[in-house]
Amino acid sequence: MAFKLFFLLMAPFFVLSLSFFSLAFVDADSNSTSSSDSPETICKSTQYPFFCKSVLPKYTRDVHDSGRFLIQRSSSRSLEFLKLLDKYLQNPSSLSPTTILALEDCQFLMELNLDLLSSSIGSVNKTNATLPDVEADDVQTWLSAILTNQQTCLDGLRETVSGSSVADELSGTTSNDTMLYSVSLALFRKGWVPRIRTWKPTRKHVTFRHGRLPFRMSNRTRAIYDSVTRRRLLQSVDDQITVTDIVTVSQDGSGNFTTISAAIQAAPNNTKSTAGYFLIYVTAGVYEEYVTIDKTKSYLFMIGDGINQTIITGNRSVVAGWTTFNSATFAVIGRGFVAAGITFRNTAGAINQQAVAVRNDADTSTFYLCSFEGYQDTLYARVLRQFYRECDIYGTVDYIFGNAAAVFQNCNIYPRLALSGQFNTITAQGRTDPNQNTGTSIQNCTITAAADLASSKLSTPTFLGRPWKVYSLTVYMQNFMGSLIDPAGWHIWDGSSPVNTLYYAEYNNTGPGSNTSYRVTWPGYHVINATVAANFTVSTFLLGDAWLTQTGVPYTGALL
Repeated sequence: MAFKLFFLLMAPFFVLSLSFFSLAFVDADSNSTSSSDSPETICKSTQYPFFCKSVLPKYTRDVHDSGRFLIQRSSSRSLEFLKLLDKYLQNPSSLSPTTILALEDCQFLMELNLDLLSSSIGSVNKTNATLPDVEADDVQTWLSAILTNQQTCLDGLRETVSGSSVADELSGTTSNDTMLYSVSLALFRKGWVPRIRTWKPTRKHVTFRHGRLPFRMSNRTRAIYDSVTRRRLLQSVDDQITVTDIVTVSQDGSGNFTTISAAIQAAPNNTKSTAGYFLIYVTAGVYEEYVTIDKTKSYLFMIGDGINQTIITGNRSVVAGWTTFNSATFAVIGRGFVAAGITFRNTAGAINQQAVAVRNDADTSTFYLCSFEGYQDTLYARVLRQFYRECDIYGTVDYIFGNAAAVFQNCNIYPRLALSGQFNTITAQGRTDPNQNTGTSIQNCTITAAADLASSKLSTPTFLGRPWKVYSLTVYMQNFMGSLIDPAGWHIWDGSSPVNTLYYAEYNNTGPGSNTSYRVTWPGYHVINATVAANFTVSTFLLGDAWLTQTGVPYTGALL
């Protein structure tokens, strides 16, 4: 009864976005199928009921039977699509360089999907009951990422090979696969995600004390450790941070390695969270290298000498022939990655359009006291769960974008001077399905003009975001917004922007740009209260208490 009363009171805030709030609230019919429902009944809760019914065999008895079948089918389809990509790439001489890049992106993404589906199958095969909150969140996150990986592949194909026979064949294949992944996610949510979460945030604010050394070190390594801990780049909560080894990168040859990529290669493969971090200390300098931390390099901790001291820089862009996906100066896939005290740059400039400084594909990843510098598409927070604390983020068009579950806390967000005729959009969130547990949450940040925009006689209209995809979800809460924010707040993507299905919200922001009196009047835009805003905090949105404490990075779990 209390839950029903709460829902009635909060209906104006939930009516367009109830499907999102699977983190705390699930539709009334979730987990409601009987032990022997027909495929038609089971499929009603999906985005594609006709497709769902057409692929489910008649012998499936209930939502668990059906969900397992579809997730397994998704794995088979990913493998088939991967073989099709391999067929094209076996004869690269017939393909343009941009086509090859797009196909290689898709190949990489399908390999990720196979890994994620394998993990998901392991969870759903072991029970017909709802999973514990943390495990349910894991699988929903993985299945959400599978859809996003598929969409990223499609976006790359459209970006580079649109209209070709290759694009036509692959796009037709991926259309059905997208529906398959969507119904798999919907049935997982219906059958395995608890109707009401029992997970309770364990901390409102996290306080720290100096970490203890978990292993014996040489005098030089101890000096490195002491240096970073004195600058509060490594801290500990209740127990020590476990560090298995430390290596140093220094361009003058005084460290273990002269390049970051070489240090990453030296890290052990497939480390578990319980084993601790492999720490890479990158001394001050400008590192002109393209860095990728692949999926085998989990639980790396990379520490620099501070913003504008340790700098990783590149200049790839779409105009120069790269896809958005592989234009990144720094790309991380390995789970549990932590970075602190580093500047990441893409210097391609506004004229070269999409040019990514960091592409983050790493689950439970954290960036602390870092700077991200670019223009269009600076920070690609693409998939899975991510946390950013006390970072500086510079850009112009869509410069925080992607479809991760990402929280930005206590950051400085700096819109830059855009090209003539352009407007700035801080976010472009890419949620494509209402069952994805993804979105961008920006809390207690400061949004002011970068130096070039602040000093210019020219003005660049600046908006909080625009909807990249149909279920785009972005929330600003407890931020300071400078006067540069346009009174409308938000901008359409194009004439067909999904203003009914998006979810944009603001809560208790301050500053001259925070006045909501003249904001857009879209059905999907909301001014929310504290009860709703609490769903987008670190502890609730990311279940951050389950994984952030081991990083030693400070965070606020709840609203301020």
